Amino acid sequence: MNYHKYHSVDVVNGEGTRCTLFVAGCEHNCRGCYNKSTLNPNSGHLFTQEIEEQIIADLKDKRIKRRGLSLSGGDPLHPANLEQIYQLVLRVKKECSDKDIWMWTGYTLAELNPKQQAIVENIDVLIDGKFEQDSYDPGLLWRGSSNQVIHHFKDI
Repeated sequence: MNYHKYHSVDVVNGEGTRCTLFVAGCEHNCRGCYNKSTLNPNSGHLFTQEIEEQIIADLKDKRIKRRGLSLSGGDPLHPANLEQIYQLVLRVKKECSDKDIWMWTGYTLAELNPKQQAIVENIDVLIDGKFEQDSYDPGLLWRGSSNQVIHHFKDI
Protein backbone atom coordinates (compact mmCIF):
# COMPACT_ATOMS: atom_id res chain seq x y z
CA MET A 1 0.00 0.00 0.00
CA ASN A 2 1.13 3.52 -0.73
CA TYR A 3 0.08 6.78 0.86
CA HIS A 4 0.33 10.44 -0.10
CA LYS A 5 0.06 12.35 3.17
CA TYR A 6 -0.11 11.75 6.86
CA HIS A 7 -1.22 14.50 9.22
CA SER A 8 -0.57 13.82 12.90
CA VAL A 9 -2.85 16.72 13.85
CA ASP A 10 -5.96 17.36 11.75
CA VAL A 11 -9.21 19.12 12.68
CA VAL A 12 -10.94 18.96 9.28
CA ASN A 13 -11.47 15.27 8.50
CA GLY A 14 -13.92 14.14 11.17
CA GLU A 15 -14.96 15.18 14.66
CA GLY A 16 -12.32 16.50 17.01
CA THR A 17 -8.57 16.46 16.62
CA ARG A 18 -7.47 13.49 14.55
CA CYS A 19 -4.63 11.71 12.82
CA THR A 20 -5.37 11.47 9.09
CA LEU A 21 -3.85 9.17 6.48
CA PHE A 22 -4.43 9.79 2.77
CA VAL A 23 -3.76 6.54 0.91
CA ALA A 24 -3.01 6.05 -2.79
CA GLY A 25 -5.32 4.18 -5.12
CA CYS A 26 -8.85 4.84 -6.31
CA GLU A 27 -10.85 3.15 -9.07
CA HIS A 28 -13.73 5.63 -9.15
CA ASN A 29 -12.13 8.51 -11.11
CA CYS A 30 -14.92 10.87 -10.08
CA ARG A 31 -15.38 13.94 -12.26
CA GLY A 32 -14.30 16.93 -10.17
CA CYS A 33 -12.23 14.87 -7.70
CA TYR A 34 -10.21 17.23 -5.50
CA ASN A 35 -7.49 14.65 -4.88
CA LYS A 36 -6.66 13.26 -8.35
CA SER A 37 -2.99 12.89 -7.46
CA THR A 38 -3.94 9.91 -5.25
CA LEU A 39 -5.74 7.83 -7.91
CA ASN A 40 -2.74 5.69 -8.93
CA PRO A 41 -2.14 2.99 -6.28
CA ASN A 42 1.60 3.09 -7.07
CA SER A 43 1.94 6.84 -6.48
CA GLY A 44 3.09 8.52 -3.31
CA HIS A 45 5.19 6.80 -0.67
CA LEU A 46 5.37 3.21 0.50
CA PHE A 47 3.38 2.66 3.70
CA THR A 48 5.98 1.17 6.03
CA GLN A 49 6.01 -0.28 9.52
CA GLU A 50 7.65 3.00 10.58
CA ILE A 51 4.63 5.03 9.42
CA GLU A 52 2.26 2.61 11.15
CA GLU A 53 4.26 2.92 14.37
CA GLN A 54 4.11 6.73 14.07
CA ILE A 55 0.32 6.65 13.71
CA ILE A 56 -0.06 4.46 16.81
CA ALA A 57 2.37 6.63 18.78
CA ASP A 58 0.53 9.79 17.74
CA LEU A 59 -2.84 8.31 18.73
CA LYS A 60 -1.41 7.39 22.14
CA ASP A 61 0.33 10.75 22.70
CA LYS A 62 -1.37 12.36 25.72
CA ARG A 63 -0.06 15.87 24.93
CA ILE A 64 -2.79 16.28 22.29
CA LYS A 65 -6.28 14.96 22.99
CA ARG A 66 -6.95 13.17 19.72
CA ARG A 67 -10.38 11.73 19.07
CA GLY A 68 -9.23 9.19 16.49
CA LEU A 69 -7.93 8.17 13.07
CA SER A 70 -9.32 9.26 9.71
CA LEU A 71 -8.61 7.21 6.57
CA SER A 72 -9.08 8.91 3.23
CA GLY A 73 -7.33 9.05 -0.10
CA GLY A 74 -7.52 7.85 -2.80
CA ASP A 75 -9.72 5.17 -1.38
CA PRO A 76 -8.81 3.08 1.67
CA LEU A 77 -11.02 0.29 0.30
CA HIS A 78 -9.18 0.09 -3.03
CA PRO A 79 -8.10 -3.55 -3.61
CA ALA A 80 -4.40 -2.65 -3.27
CA ASN A 81 -5.03 -1.23 0.22
CA LEU A 82 -7.24 -3.84 1.85
CA GLU A 83 -4.64 -5.96 3.63
CA GLN A 84 -2.74 -3.11 5.26
CA ILE A 85 -5.84 -1.03 6.05
CA TYR A 86 -7.41 -4.07 7.73
CA GLN A 87 -4.28 -4.64 9.84
CA LEU A 88 -4.06 -0.94 10.75
CA VAL A 89 -7.74 -0.77 11.74
CA LEU A 90 -7.44 -3.87 13.91
CA ARG A 91 -4.30 -2.55 15.56
CA VAL A 92 -5.86 0.83 16.32
CA LYS A 93 -8.94 -0.90 17.79
CA LYS A 94 -6.72 -3.11 19.97
CA GLU A 95 -4.07 -0.61 21.10
CA CYS A 96 -6.04 2.64 21.02
CA SER A 97 -9.51 1.44 21.97
CA ASP A 98 -10.53 4.89 23.19
CA LYS A 99 -10.10 6.31 19.65
CA ASP A 100 -12.64 6.17 16.84
CA ILE A 101 -11.96 5.43 13.17
CA TRP A 102 -13.52 7.36 10.31
CA MET A 103 -13.20 6.31 6.66
CA TRP A 104 -14.09 7.82 3.29
CA THR A 105 -14.75 5.55 0.30
CA GLY A 106 -16.27 5.87 -3.15
CA TYR A 107 -17.95 2.49 -2.72
CA THR A 108 -21.42 2.30 -1.19
CA LEU A 109 -22.24 -0.18 1.56
CA ALA A 110 -24.16 -2.30 -0.96
CA GLU A 111 -21.10 -2.56 -3.23
CA LEU A 112 -18.62 -3.81 -0.63
CA ASN A 113 -17.03 -7.21 -1.10
CA PRO A 114 -16.39 -9.48 1.94
CA LYS A 115 -12.85 -8.15 2.53
CA GLN A 116 -14.08 -4.55 2.45
CA GLN A 117 -16.99 -5.44 4.74
CA ALA A 118 -14.58 -6.95 7.27
CA ILE A 119 -12.77 -3.63 7.47
CA VAL A 120 -15.97 -1.58 7.75
CA GLU A 121 -17.17 -3.82 10.59
CA ASN A 122 -14.23 -2.49 12.62
CA ILE A 123 -14.67 1.24 12.07
CA ASP A 124 -16.98 3.77 13.67
CA VAL A 125 -17.97 6.11 10.84
CA LEU A 126 -18.07 5.55 7.07
CA ILE A 127 -18.70 8.25 4.51
CA ASP A 128 -19.60 6.34 1.36
CA GLY A 129 -20.41 7.02 -2.26
CA LYS A 130 -18.61 8.52 -5.21
CA PHE A 131 -18.20 12.28 -5.38
CA GLU A 132 -20.79 13.58 -7.86
CA GLN A 133 -19.94 16.99 -9.19
CA ASP A 134 -23.57 17.65 -10.12
CA SER A 135 -24.52 17.09 -6.46
CA TYR A 136 -21.63 19.15 -5.04
CA ASP A 137 -22.60 21.17 -1.98
CA PRO A 138 -19.90 23.12 -0.11
CA GLY A 139 -22.19 23.41 2.91
CA LEU A 140 -22.18 19.68 3.63
CA LEU A 141 -20.32 18.43 6.67
CA TRP A 142 -17.52 15.89 5.96
CA ARG A 143 -18.62 15.14 2.40
CA GLY A 144 -18.53 16.85 -0.96
CA SER A 145 -21.77 15.83 -2.65
CA SER A 146 -25.28 15.21 -1.38
CA ASN A 147 -25.38 11.58 -2.59
CA GLN A 148 -22.66 10.62 -0.11
CA VAL A 149 -23.92 9.13 3.15
CA ILE A 150 -22.46 9.34 6.64
CA HIS A 151 -22.95 6.03 8.46
CA HIS A 152 -22.42 6.01 12.24
CA PHE A 153 -21.88 2.38 13.25
CA LYS A 154 -20.98 2.83 16.90
CA ASP A 155 -21.70 5.42 19.56
CA ILE A 156 -18.81 7.84 19.45
